[in-house]
Amino acid sequence: MASVVGLLEDRELAARVRVEGLREEADRVLAELAQAETDWQEWLIARQRVDEVLSAPQRSETGAVGPVSVEDSCVPEAAAEVPSVGAPALGAARAGSIVPVWRPALTADVLEVDYQQILAALAERRTKEGGVMTCQEIAVVLGLELCPASMEGVRSKMKRLADRGWAAESAPGRFTLADGPSCGS
Repeated sequence: MASVVGLLEDRELAARVRVEGLREEADRVLAELAQAETDWQEWLIARQRVDEVLSAPQRSETGAVGPVSVEDSCVPEAAAEVPSVGAPALGAARAGSIVPVWRPALTADVLEVDYQQILAALAERRTKEGGVMTCQEIAVVLGLELCPASMEGVRSKMKRLADRGWAAESAPGRFTLADGPSCGS
């Protein structure tokens, strides 16, 4: 019959082997997470750079500064011939549009209506109660049903607004209107 000390040593050894195995797995997962975060940040920076380039005024051949035109861009000729009747004006909101990086020349008018409503709710809260709102509070203000799908939609919109400088995430899941944007539009 085995001694009690021997049985305890066997269990201790098994527990130590399990801990070491889990530590190795955790290290592997953390390394993979770090790489995924780096990739994500690189894509975020790339998109921000493209937004900056596309939204910055361009110099024409005469040296005058103006918006990018179809002729000045790298758009294929076939795409340049597409008629623009009914097309939104440069910088105007359109369904499915991306949220541009905020800069002093932009107003909330360049955003989709959903985003404008969110910013207006944040602006109203800022003047009344300090400005911090959760996604659930924003959903209530917007009159959305409090279900996982609508909450995820609000959360993704808030993250997008925060990533692009329209809003700020003061704590995880708590958003305020960023210092620059105004929603008086």
